[in-house]
Amino acid sequence: MQQFVKNNDALGAVNRGIPCESGLCTLCDSACTGKCETWLSCLEGRKMLYPRRFGSATSGANHTIALGTGYHSLRVQGYAYGSKGLAENLTDDPDDCIFTNVNVETEFGNEIKTKSRVPIMTGALGSTFIAAKYWPSFAVGAALAGFPIVVGENVVGVDKKSILENGRIKSAPELERRIEYFTRYYDGYGAIIIQMNVEDTRNGVAEYLIDKYGNDIIIELKWGQGAKDIGGEIQVSSIEYAQFLKDRGYIVDPDPYNPVVIKGYENRSVTSFARHSRLGATNKHTSDQVREDFMNSVAYLRKLGYKRISLKTGAYGMENLAMAIRYAADAKLDLLTIDGAGGGTGMSPWNMMQHWGIPSLALHAKAYEYCKILEEQGIKPPDLSFAGGFAREDHLFKAISLGAPYTKLVCLGRAPMIAGFLGSNIEATFHPERKAELSGHWETLPKTVTEYGIYPEEIFAQWETVKNKVGKDEMKNIPFGAVAMVGYADKLAGGLQQFMAGARKFNLSEIDRSDLIASNRETAELTKIPFMTDALDAEAIAILKA
Repeated sequence: MQQFVKNNDALGAVNRGIPCESGLCTLCDSACTGKCETWLSCLEGRKMLYPRRFGSATSGANHTIALGTGYHSLRVQGYAYGSKGLAENLTDDPDDCIFTNVNVETEFGNEIKTKSRVPIMTGALGSTFIAAKYWPSFAVGAALAGFPIVVGENVVGVDKKSILENGRIKSAPELERRIEYFTRYYDGYGAIIIQMNVEDTRNGVAEYLIDKYGNDIIIELKWGQGAKDIGGEIQVSSIEYAQFLKDRGYIVDPDPYNPVVIKGYENRSVTSFARHSRLGATNKHTSDQVREDFMNSVAYLRKLGYKRISLKTGAYGMENLAMAIRYAADAKLDLLTIDGAGGGTGMSPWNMMQHWGIPSLALHAKAYEYCKILEEQGIKPPDLSFAGGFAREDHLFKAISLGAPYTKLVCLGRAPMIAGFLGSNIEATFHPERKAELSGHWETLPKTVTEYGIYPEEIFAQWETVKNKVGKDEMKNIPFGAVAMVGYADKLAGGLQQFMAGARKFNLSEIDRSDLIASNRETAELTKIPFMTDALDAEAIAILKA
């Protein structure tokens, strides 16, 4: 198993314990004072692409041949000549072939194309309290940076202020708040995607949204995610809220109406309740039955008026993966997100995250293979988004390359949430009277922040960029977390441009699987990406023998 180092002295990054493959700490705390690479990127932007202490230090990579399989065991292939994908107004002259001219924009969709300035999207930010508390930063940041954001499942069901009559939504203030934060700053790039599970379908979320927002919304059906093979969950500490959720039709564990549990709550031996969603398709026992039900669901959404529909699936086995790809293709969906084990932004059961499902690299390699099989039959595969353990620009390049040409986006779950945490903590120190509203934790700026500055204009590398975009007067309405999000997205974009320039690919659509090599034989066998000394070996020998 690959071991990931705790500290990166070249970048000045530090993790608690051994980090995940994404580079994030296993437990990402909203009160954290730093400083993993993503945390620092939210402040410094693309400056974080380079080692620190320039002019006073030198630095060297500390990698060895990777052990085990995972995205860490893929490497980016570089080339010493050529150029592909230059914009029409550019030539292959070295003055034009610079990394800042690399186009990292992407688009996805079947009939209607949705554009994104950088090939990322958020994971589903649903009924978790973190999603609700930091939503202004997440949504405004995504809109300003120009990439899609996903409102996850159960937002209406857990909202105490929402009104349901005869099981159907009449009012959904929290869902509306989520949408309005994004649309206020939407400029044609990105999108807001609303996810539905069993309970959302029963509550009439799709009907409510199409009536109120029309086709400004992308609706997403959900089969699962990479963190768990049961429905979504949250944890609540109030027995009154737990009873409200049970009355709304949710599974609540332990039962808040059980007299023994009530007594335990009064005695403080029971301190929390887990609210769970239901499993889907439990009354379907063959793939044909699932297909019929799925196609009927899509047809119903089309009849309601939805023009853009997506599907999110999780780290299930190969049959379910093939079903998701084939059914999404047959239904002409706009996007299929495939989430590998085992991340999660909510409160997924820990050992389920550790031991359930197909890890990302294996799942995504098979997704490419299955899309290729469809294409060879004359069936257009769906546009894909890969999810599961991504946070850095090398992750973006590898995921897009592994699934090329089908992969259009990379879904980031926990990483962009750090921008909301960090920005809100900083903003609360400048506005202590709004600390509770901002969900800030800090009383004063920690040293990890003051080393960059003591004013927002100094602290955030993208402050002036955001101010120039929205205007000086509007800047007072922009959450600091949104500015941090723009900084993080800019770092990803800049780093991706550099990797692409090294591969001589100046447009995202030019990336393909030849831009990857495997650093061990096991990974080569799993992904069908050639081992690093096998790649182009025949061409090398031909040169030597010429």
